[in-house]
Amino acid sequence: MISPFETDVKWESFLHYGKRQFVKSRTVIYNQGSIDDGFYYLHKGLVKIVTTTPKGRDRLLNIVVPGQLMGIQIMDGQIHFTTAIAVRNSVIYHFSREQFAKLLMEYPDILTLMIQTLNQKMQILLRTINMKAFSSEEQIAFLLLNICDEFKNHEAPLTQQDLAHCTGLTRITVYKILKKWKEEGIIEIQNRKFLIKRLDLLRKVAQGTSQ
Repeated sequence: MISPFETDVKWESFLHYGKRQFVKSRTVIYNQGSIDDGFYYLHKGLVKIVTTTPKGRDRLLNIVVPGQLMGIQIMDGQIHFTTAIAVRNSVIYHFSREQFAKLLMEYPDILTLMIQTLNQKMQILLRTINMKAFSSEEQIAFLLLNICDEFKNHEAPLTQQDLAHCTGLTRITVYKILKKWKEEGIIEIQNRKFLIKRLDLLRKVAQGTSQ
């Protein structure tokens, strides 16, 4: 399991502090506007994070892959401003505020990881808000970059079908984009994951400056 931010702190070691939950595909884990008692860690599966616009439409913000946290903004006592939905059957762990307090007393260094994670999530949110409209290509590039940036790793453990389900794009559209990127040397498609070979070119695609 790769670890976010190249740190020695690994959430896999602390799962016994959390409550294990199995959630089926398409299940809502938490809702925008709801109040929760803690945050979540994705152990297995895939989750998408969306926000509802004033017009009632869901806007995709991010994809959560195993090893990542979600819903940590709730730790400040405020409501969720996003919705988390399982894309695959998933195993998650819920860490209540009480359990996290116990964990923090035993492992103070974990606070640094939490702060780094929160900063990363906020940067993703701000970048998304500042983007007025995504083309299909920009949207996929943006999501892959979010994963790579958080893990400091150039592998994205996703399939073409995962990207189609998360983005709402057709599998044909996703296939054409990835095929184009492969021909341009931006990515390499391996078994159930993408290897980013040219991160600089992928960033240009996400920013709409690849032409």
